[in-house]
Amino acid sequence: MTKQKRNTDASNPSYSTVSFFCGCGGLDLGFMGGFSYKRKMYEALPFSILGAYDFDDDCVQTYRNNIDSHVKQKDLSNYDPSDIPAADVLLGGFPCQDFATCGPRHGLKSDRGKLYRALLKYMGAHRPKIAIGENVPGLENLHDGEVLETIQDDLKKCGYHVKVWKLFGPEYGIPQRRTRLFIVCVRDDLNGFPRKPAVQYPDRPYKHTIRWAIQDLEDVTDDTVPNQSQYFKASKAKNGNGQGDEVSDPDKPAYTIRAKPQSRVQFHYSLNRRLTIRECARLQTFPDDFVFPHSATTNILQIGNAVPPVMGHLVAKSIAKFLGDKHE
Repeated sequence: MTKQKRNTDASNPSYSTVSFFCGCGGLDLGFMGGFSYKRKMYEALPFSILGAYDFDDDCVQTYRNNIDSHVKQKDLSNYDPSDIPAADVLLGGFPCQDFATCGPRHGLKSDRGKLYRALLKYMGAHRPKIAIGENVPGLENLHDGEVLETIQDDLKKCGYHVKVWKLFGPEYGIPQRRTRLFIVCVRDDLNGFPRKPAVQYPDRPYKHTIRWAIQDLEDVTDDTVPNQSQYFKASKAKNGNGQGDEVSDPDKPAYTIRAKPQSRVQFHYSLNRRLTIRECARLQTFPDDFVFPHSATTNILQIGNAVPPVMGHLVAKSIAKFLGDKHE
């Protein structure tokens, strides 16, 4: 498999970046830019990723194949900050399973729920100008909001101003009913704050539907479009309240692509099968040249856990403008 290196914009200042819990690279790809989705080019942005880290070796392989070799397998639950380069920007989509409404909801009681502290350790040691944590909307209401408040307080104690941006995918051109929280932190010696990306599509029915995203793949049954031949052949579930057996309305954004569907990815809106890996990647706004090299189960786990690159790109543009204004 050929590694697809992504270009950065050398005409602008380059902001050094480190990425924690990078997964397969959705947020990082959004920050780097230089990719095409549904025939639209998303410009290269001035972020230079010095290092990306994840515990899952399969994610590391996917990232390395598609983005670059700056990724490393690393356990961030116990690391030495001196082993990680200092950077202007820290990204960190810390694990969401214990905050999600469809998960165990252990919150900060579990070891996994405490992994956001890896960001605190880096911020305390290297003092990046910007740090961005990303997570599921369930974090907002877990334990009546106390968990998110605790995380924000801890970030503020590191010497940062903190705001939470809540982005609903269809309002930003994502063909999927997916909401994500971005916890944006600005070092407290910097004036001002980045602007939350403006809603682009406020009106229903939303423009970018599941049919808009994947209709051109209906007659493709091989891997002339990568990962299009790969899908789950499971029949409808007999239990589980039908979770994973949904069929999206073709004229609306799709149901959310989940990270742990137990092989029960939603069904195609018109064909007698479940969605393919490529169709799921399309709904997450990955470009078609971003290839997922593993089994269907591993691939859908990586896709479902990822930040949609287009959503990440919108956040990154706001951060780039803020940092660029500081250089004027």
